[in-house]
Amino acid sequence: MKRLMAIGACVMMAVTGAAVVAGDHPSSGKAPPTAPAAKPMDIVDTAVGAGQFKTLAAALQAAGLVEALKGKGPFTVFAPTDEAFAKLPAGTLENLLKPENKETLTKILTFHVIPGEVKAAQVVKMTESSATLAGQTFRIVTNDGKVSIGNDKAMANVVKTDIVASNGVIHVIDSVILPN
Repeated sequence: MKRLMAIGACVMMAVTGAAVVAGDHPSSGKAPPTAPAAKPMDIVDTAVGAGQFKTLAAALQAAGLVEALKGKGPFTVFAPTDEAFAKLPAGTLENLLKPENKETLTKILTFHVIPGEVKAAQVVKMTESSATLAGQTFRIVTNDGKVSIGNDKAMANVVKTDIVASNGVIHVIDSVILPN
């Protein structure tokens, strides 16, 4: 997790940092140097940079999924926030993060990922996801313009959509959904 946070911090510094060179003031007549175009961040770096997915980043690390989600993709990730993970019953997250529960954690996390890039405009037209990386589908319910995803165990509300990354898209959800 420290590695993920360090990577995210470096990327954020690279994206937002700009050096001011002596003589590049507007009154000097010199134009400031043009900053190189920022390289788009992958799904993992985008999530880490957002600051509200620290628990998801730790879980991805524990499950060994970081490199996979940094891969070519494209992927669509329905990403639970830190607050979403906090809604799990007491002790659940701590138990899932144990090495002996890696397989279960992996199944839960990959249940939140669909291969391909599915933007919000497409999601609202669907009633079921394509197969997730966990090999299962989840229901998609649209009601009064609001989208929820899940199954008989739980539903999560999509609270933010179309966060574009270099290898896919992230939709933010307010609960962790568990596969059947």
